[in-house]
Amino acid sequence: MTDTAGGGALPARGMPATDVLGEIRALRAADRPTHGGRLFAYVYDPGVAGLDALAQAAYAESAHVNGLDPTAFPSLLAMENALVGAAARLLGGGPGTGAPDVVGSVTSGGTESLLLAVKAARDARPDLAEPRIVVPATAHAAFAKAAHYLRVALDTVPVDPVTLRPDVAAVAAAVRPETVLVVASAPSYAHGVVDPVPEIAAVAQAAGVRCHVDACFGGWALPWLRRLGAPVPPFDFAVPGVTSISVDLHKYAYAPKGVSVLLHRDPALRAPQFFAYAGWPGYTMVNPVIASTRSGGPIAAAYATLRHLGEDGYLRLAAATRDAVAGLADAVRATGGLRLMAEPETTVVCFTSDDPQLDLFVLVDELTERGWHTQPQLTYADLPASVHLTVTAAVAPRVAEFGPALAEAVAAARAAGPVVLPPELLALAGSLTPEALTPDLVAGLAGGLGLAGGLGLAGGTGVPDRMAMVNTLLDAAPARLRERLLAEFVGLLQRPAW
Repeated sequence: MTDTAGGGALPARGMPATDVLGEIRALRAADRPTHGGRLFAYVYDPGVAGLDALAQAAYAESAHVNGLDPTAFPSLLAMENALVGAAARLLGGGPGTGAPDVVGSVTSGGTESLLLAVKAARDARPDLAEPRIVVPATAHAAFAKAAHYLRVALDTVPVDPVTLRPDVAAVAAAVRPETVLVVASAPSYAHGVVDPVPEIAAVAQAAGVRCHVDACFGGWALPWLRRLGAPVPPFDFAVPGVTSISVDLHKYAYAPKGVSVLLHRDPALRAPQFFAYAGWPGYTMVNPVIASTRSGGPIAAAYATLRHLGEDGYLRLAAATRDAVAGLADAVRATGGLRLMAEPETTVVCFTSDDPQLDLFVLVDELTERGWHTQPQLTYADLPASVHLTVTAAVAPRVAEFGPALAEAVAAARAAGPVVLPPELLALAGSLTPEALTPDLVAGLAGGLGLAGGLGLAGGTGVPDRMAMVNTLLDAAPARLRERLLAEFVGLLQRPAW
């Protein structure tokens, strides 16, 4: 007798390996496609034959190597140093540059890199009882997470609704004596625009404050686009005042998740990032990153990916991505009722609509039905709801298909009309406070919106096929209520299989 995956992960008797893999493949059938150029978020597919197999083999070679002690596993140390060196050279650091002493660490992803950048800035100023960081409103939400975890105040500077960039004078005005870090994005995730890094870094430098450039999203793409002739503005260590940069290798370096690199201009700036503890009878703990035990698998996979693709490979992939961005932007321009949020300058196409009869959330569902998986972005301040496309090299062969599909989806969305929330839901969204939410109320809302927990859906996913109703409710809710609703909805989805 054996249990299935739906009855729990630990069966009474062990299962054959082929059966276990079959279960996993069956579960994976409900996922979005990670390859093929039709998913515009979450995954980064270069469309390079054989690269997955190479990365998986490299991962397996080092999966059981532990990054806790680099002296015990020097292979992992060598690969980490190689990844840091490659990122540093690509981003304006290393021998022969104005930042010859750049050092860095390999982390599990962009969020960890940003957490550590904030930690290093905070811990470098132990004299401050209430440290603060200054970020544009378009800075990645991981900075808010870092501020929350590390008890650092978050000062948010609005962005211009047309340029989607912060005003440098407003950034300067937000800097206080307690400010330990000023942030710029290269580019911002939501819209794909590069902040005015030289001006922001100059503001930070004049105030004696660190400046972190969040290039997690685009740091491995922008240098190659620049080599191809794109007018990429200055953003890296060639800019005076930039003290740290983060870049994710599992994005446009096309390595498997999760691998990011956090770089500091010199070792003294990195020093507060470390955690060391000798106040117990076990081994002295010394960690450059948040995790102690770390599998060497992701690092080896990233190393293999960079070595295999090389500079020529990344240039080819950047050229394909550039062309795909141009083609997708043309498709948006050619579709009545849509407009670009910004002229694409990196690897993002972001569009919105001023047509009240065209509901973007319905449009996203219509695109999904046609096999195109995009990312809706909710209204924020004076910025409208929008649709985000992260463009990778694998998208290039599919661009010609996207325009007709987009036009067809727009026509279908117009025919369906905007989502109309029941009056009681609208009233709740306008009057509820996060503190007023009860489990019964959340379960009732989830049921009304078609989420698991409210309906008790079978099959293990509990995610409705169409999300326009959910997104419309979230869009109507104030930010704090939106946060709580999302947390509660995800909590309903994440229940153990007994």
